[in-house]
Amino acid sequence: MYISIIFKTLFIYFFIAFVYRIMGKKEVGQLGIIDLIVSILIAELGALTIENEKASILVSIIPITVIVCIQLILGYLSLKNAHLRHFIDGNPVVIINKGKLNFKEMTRLRYTLDDLVGQLREQGIQSIEQVEYAVLENNGKLSVFEEEKNYPLPIILDGIVDEKVLEEIGKDEVWLYKMLKDRKIHLEDVFYAFYKGKQTFIIKKSDLI
Repeated sequence: MYISIIFKTLFIYFFIAFVYRIMGKKEVGQLGIIDLIVSILIAELGALTIENEKASILVSIIPITVIVCIQLILGYLSLKNAHLRHFIDGNPVVIINKGKLNFKEMTRLRYTLDDLVGQLREQGIQSIEQVEYAVLENNGKLSVFEEEKNYPLPIILDGIVDEKVLEEIGKDEVWLYKMLKDRKIHLEDVFYAFYKGKQTFIIKKSDLI
């Protein structure tokens, strides 16, 4: 009995380690919500055969394999389709904009003032007034940009315009399309464009290696 448990434990351990290598996951603090859910499911499924000595090891391997296949397929499709990527991973949200709190988004995300202050304190910032911009990333991490520091605001990502960012910098789509036209660049050809220091920087898809 004990030999069987040891064998199952070792097999599940190396199998899950192999699975995570395939999925190419990062550290826990960098996981998105979907990634975290998948990690919990894999851990629970891995424990099934270890806890039940009569259960076949396939009880864990088959569902884990199915979940990994689904995750890999979704990951591949997300790389090809920005809309699907935003649907699955969500979008970063500006919590502090030019020193002002965005209470509307905080309420929508159920992100409390205590959460904000706590994450600021973790980064050595004592007061909200010190912050020029703060962005809540998809993985729940708060990216903070203090006053007097230029913060790159992404206005186009993989051909998709972020209207909220345009509004934040006091611009509109008319300005954006005129700027692209002046540079002889089509929107669908833009991989990444950001606004920093009153200048717009563009990375075209053709610039990628």
